[in-house]
Parts: sequence; structure tokens; C-alpha cells
Amino acid sequence: MKKIYEPEKVINGTWGEVWVNDDFMAEATGLEAKVTLEKTEVNQTGTLAKGYKITGIDCKGTIKLNKVTSYFIQMLSDNLKAGKTTTCSIISNLKDPDSSGKERVLLTGCTFDEMTLVNWEAKKLLEESIPFTFTDWELLDAIN
Repeated sequence: MKKIYEPEKVINGTWGEVWVNDDFMAEATGLEAKVTLEKTEVNQTGTLAKGYKITGIDCKGTIKLNKVTSYFIQMLSDNLKAGKTTTCSIISNLKDPDSSGKERVLLTGCTFDEMTLVNWEAKKLLEESIPFTFTDWELLDAIN
């Protein structure tokens, strides 16, 4: 039997929310976090197909924001100058009013890949894209 869903149940990213540590990022316009599988080829006899074994993962993401504050410069600057790593947690909360629930994902061990000090242009609204890596995640709430 063919499974059909109601079109209004498709999640709209407009309802997404982001927290960095316990700070709500009202200026967030997007968040992406991916776990890429690192695979090693496994040679086998009796088949022409290549086999693979997962031997690691690479966890990366990007926060996109409207530039409203100096939050990330303030968060990272002192530690970078002292040679220290700034580590934080990030929570994504996606709760479209038409959906059958909400999806919350906790990313931990987050470290940022770069810090933009200056990037502006006349007559242009400022945005930031801040890449990061993370070491673990937990699905706190799932949409069924």
C-alpha cells in the first residue's frame, strides 16, 4: 500500500531555532550539521563489488546568521589570543506549527573553524556563516 503524507506536514525551516550554550540566537537564519562516514575499502574474493567498512566519522556544520552583534568575536577572541580552544554546545529546535511534533538535536564538543573580524560592504545587509566541527550529538526530540 502506498503511504501518503499531508503536504502541510513538510517542515518549514522558518520555525527553526538555535541555541549556542544557553544563548538563544534570534539572529540565526540557518543551521546545518552533517556526519560524514569515513569508509575503508574491503577487498573480497568471489565478488566484483567493492565492500566498505566504516572506520571513522567527520562531524561538521555551519551556523548562518544576520550580523546583529559581536557575539562570536567576543566568545572566541580571548581564548584564541591565549592559545586555548573554545568549546560549546549547540541545540537545534525545529517546530513547525503544522508538523506532528518537534525535532531537537544537541551537538556537543563544538569548536569553530574560523573567526571573521571584519566583512562588510556598503548598502549590503550583513550576514555571517560560521563553520564548526562537533564530536557528538543526541536526538532529544523526534518527529514521528
